Amino acid sequence: MSFNDNAQLDTSQVQSGGSGGGGGGGGFPGGIQVGGGIGGLILLVLMLVFGGGKILGGGDSGSTAGGLPSQQLQSDQVAAAGQVDQAQFSQCKTGADANRNDVCLIVATVNSVQDYWTKALPKYQMNYEPVKTVIYQGQTPSGCGTANSQVGPFYCPLDKKVYVDASFFQELQSKFGADGGQLAKEYVIAHEYGHHVQDLLGILGRAQQDPQGANSGAVRIELMADCLAGTWVKHATETTDANGTPLLKAITESDIKSALSAASAVGDDRIQQKMQGRVTPENWTHGSAQARMNWFTQGYQTGDINQCNTFGVPTVS
Repeated sequence: MSFNDNAQLDTSQVQSGGSGGGGGGGGFPGGIQVGGGIGGLILLVLMLVFGGGKILGGGDSGSTAGGLPSQQLQSDQVAAAGQVDQAQFSQCKTGADANRNDVCLIVATVNSVQDYWTKALPKYQMNYEPVKTVIYQGQTPSGCGTANSQVGPFYCPLDKKVYVDASFFQELQSKFGADGGQLAKEYVIAHEYGHHVQDLLGILGRAQQDPQGANSGAVRIELMADCLAGTWVKHATETTDANGTPLLKAITESDIKSALSAASAVGDDRIQQKMQGRVTPENWTHGSAQARMNWFTQGYQTGDINQCNTFGVPTVS
């Protein structure tokens, strides 16, 4: 989806993670991320305790936060030195900036997704708590260990932040086969904020029940996040900037195809076939390409987060 050119962006919802060297961040040794990217890595599930929720079958404790699986962007998209610093956000002022620059697109998408959840969750007797996205390139410390380009975007429940390598979108297209459309990129951000919503509802930790397999808790959590991203898409054109100006233009059929291409590109079966030449469902942590498309579509078509209860059906893949 394209942003309205005159929509005003709020850069206070993001922060710079810098780039380059850097230790393991807080909390866990060895650079462990909670969740992380798909790129052939096994989802790491850590035991944590969080509050309960009342919808989507909530109430369990624990955490996980998966993501999607970076390659150098064009020079007009990321700072030439490879670093995303806070000063760079000064160029992200309007929707027009988001339409031409991937860093600004992240800012604009975060603005829209958080506006949506702020308005949507009270309808389900829950309050939304905004969190920041850390935009970096290369690697940066996080509360869950070192965020780096090899694990891709993820949500860390320890510091309540989303981490996105600014160069990820290029690899999503060139390496994993997603198209280069706007919604393919925006879907990635919305998926990670879906994990934050799961955290708020107290259901993020259900992935630890069984962390691998086609119908495992880990897969169900990831597919739910896809569905929650779909509900945002359904209502995205209703989101506004601080002045009430709609952030996004009308959704097109091409937009939906773009999002589905991203969901399909990062299916476990697609990744496994590409990386190891065979598909082993018993090792899945995120779901098949078809399941990811199906659950995104479920969220988009219904616009109702209660229709995203992946734990309420016998099979999800």
